[in-house]
Amino acid sequence: MEIVGGIGIGVAVILGALLILFARRAVVTRSGGIIRLGVRTSTMLDGRGWSPGFGRFVGDQLRWYRLFSFAIRPTRVLSRKGLVVERRRLPEGQERLSMPADWVILRCTSDHAPVEIAMARSTVTGFLSWLEAAPPGAVSPRLASQDWPAA
Repeated sequence: MEIVGGIGIGVAVILGALLILFARRAVVTRSGGIIRLGVRTSTMLDGRGWSPGFGRFVGDQLRWYRLFSFAIRPTRVLSRKGLVVERRRLPEGQERLSMPADWVILRCTSDHAPVEIAMARSTVTGFLSWLEAAPPGAVSPRLASQDWPAA
C-alpha cells in the first residue's frame, strides 16, 4: 500500500506542477502581443545554449519568458531604445536540430551585452517594425546594416 500511496503523491505533484506552468502562461499571455521566441543563453558550445520561450511586447520592451519556468517575471527584458540588430542568419549545424526550419536568428546588441534571438521568418518583419517604430519624421538608427543576406 505504501508504494501505491507514493505513486499517487508523485502523480499529484507532477499534475500540480503542470497546472502551475499552464496557469503561469495564461497569466502572462492574457493581454496578447505574444510571439514564440528562442534566446541563446549560453555560447560556450557552438550551436548550443538555446532556450525556448515566448516574448511579449510591452511598450518599449520585449519581455522574454522561458517556456519551462515557474517565474511570473520575465527572464530577460530587451529595451527598444538600446537594441540594435547587427545581422541576420539561418540556423547552422546543431541549431537546425533545436529549432523549426523556418526560423531566423538575429544577432543583436543591447545596452547590457550581445544577444542572439531566434524567431519564425514571418515574425521577423513584425519584430523589425516594432524595433524601428519612431514618431513621424524621426529616423531610426536601430538597424546597423540594410544589406542583410536573403533568408
